[in-house]
Amino acid sequence: MGMLLIICTSILAYLLGSIPTAVWFSKYRYGMDIREHGSGNAGATNTFRVLGKKAGIFVMSIDILKGFTATSLAWVLDYSGMIAPYDEFWIYKMIFYKLIFGSLAIVGHIFPVFANFKGGKGVATLLGMMLAVHHTATLLCVGVFLIVLFAFRYVSLGSLLATLSFPLLLLSPRFRPEDPIVIVFGFLMFTIVALTHQKNIVRLLQGEESRANIRMRKRD
Repeated sequence: MGMLLIICTSILAYLLGSIPTAVWFSKYRYGMDIREHGSGNAGATNTFRVLGKKAGIFVMSIDILKGFTATSLAWVLDYSGMIAPYDEFWIYKMIFYKLIFGSLAIVGHIFPVFANFKGGKGVATLLGMMLAVHHTATLLCVGVFLIVLFAFRYVSLGSLLATLSFPLLLLSPRFRPEDPIVIVFGFLMFTIVALTHQKNIVRLLQGEESRANIRMRKRD
């Protein structure tokens, strides 16, 4: 029974991540597929670029919620009695399942079953996952992203540096998590984000990456 619950919860986490917010929203609201415009990416950044601020904020918010909700499914196991609160390894088990479910949501966002496995880069979904795992360090990472974005106007650079900041912050005694596996996971997630941003990194190195026009009004 316990293993069946874990399998079902894992599938649910992937399906939550697979909700192609940008694709469904662009088709329903604008009658077009966001993947056929802009960078061709089915994520919040391309939605901001193509459809404007309001659409971008909506898509980003739902994608963050996907990651947070999927990661929080670990509490289902706790409420079911699979992870007893009096267990001395309770916190380690909770973190382990949070990382598993959150990772499945990210995989779902990148390879969504509901959109022919062609999704986004998973940054917003990762943000939701990070909030569920360690919200204090994550909020500081958001600060790093905003500083880089307003200083250099590169969304990709902000995403990369913010993601890298997460495990680096957790290495300090002030933010050290109960389970060191979170730090290892942080570096792993940065590697995945870097891989999904390979083209962006090349363009950054060549000075050809598009800058975000923060002040320009876009059509909503």
